Amino acid sequence: MEIAVIWIPADIEPSEPAVAMCLTHLRRHAYRMKGIIRAPWETVEQAMVDGEVDVVVIADLAHLPPDRSPRIEVATAPASTSDEDRTVPDTPFD
Repeated sequence: MEIAVIWIPADIEPSEPAVAMCLTHLRRHAYRMKGIIRAPWETVEQAMVDGEVDVVVIADLAHLPPDRSPRIEVATAPASTSDEDRTVPDTPFD
């Protein structure tokens, strides 16, 4: 069973709706909850680095600091329906 913490930034008030949402997520995935962290992101980051935590659950992606580490980015396809927009330009990797 994976160990999870809920991270709620200190400036999120009231915190109860975010905590409730995260608790539901933990139950749905059968994570073992280690606790709720209301500290700077660096505290959560260190818990991950130290291997104390397998999963960090947040209520909203917007709660994550943009300069966080580890940095995770999602590549999404353009929302265009035109076939012209789907062509891939020549790249130096060809």
